Amino acid sequence: MLKVGLTGGIGAGKSEVSRLLVEHGAVLIDADRIAREVVEPGTPGLAAVVEAFGREVLAADGGLDRPKLGSIVFADPEKLAVLNAIVHPLVGARSRELESAAAPDAVVVHDVPLLTENSLAPLYDVVIVVDASPDTQLDRLVNLRGMTDEDARARMAAQATREKRLEIADIVIDNDVPLDDLRRRVTGVWADLVRRARASQDASRTSQE
Repeated sequence: MLKVGLTGGIGAGKSEVSRLLVEHGAVLIDADRIAREVVEPGTPGLAAVVEAFGREVLAADGGLDRPKLGSIVFADPEKLAVLNAIVHPLVGARSRELESAAAPDAVVVHDVPLLTENSLAPLYDVVIVVDASPDTQLDRLVNLRGMTDEDARARMAAQATREKRLEIADIVIDNDVPLDDLRRRVTGVWADLVRRARASQDASRTSQE
């Protein structure tokens, strides 16, 4: 098994890269999706969030009001740290559970937005960073996701810098390019990952003989 950490700044296009990798055969473990699951109604995760931030972060249906919570934590690093301390251990446990269910020769891609911020690079055999310029990120957040300019800039500022992400990268995927170019780059990266996975499996067999 090859454990791949995939990250990138908000608006860099990481989700598109993860989708393309899945098309090639990767097993995707999406930290954002798991983070939503562990705070669904009735979960201990949601109870802990409400205890920390109050019932004002609940929507009318009893679920988490994500825009409300986001507006609270992304403007306050201390509150963001409190939220992370609740959610991240739950996400980590579920991620490990899913990983253990993958085939021995699988390329398992962990899509982790805050991989850099939480110093998680050592957990993976390979770290892929999807890179885009800050101007591109801002444009996508405002024009494609409908954020205000102020909110988009605050979300970007709450993350690690572009330079910090690139420091931990084993592979960089430039996403300041047209989709066809991105597809070609991901195809090349996939071939590299498959080679690494096979080499790792061969080494494991040799050590067991």
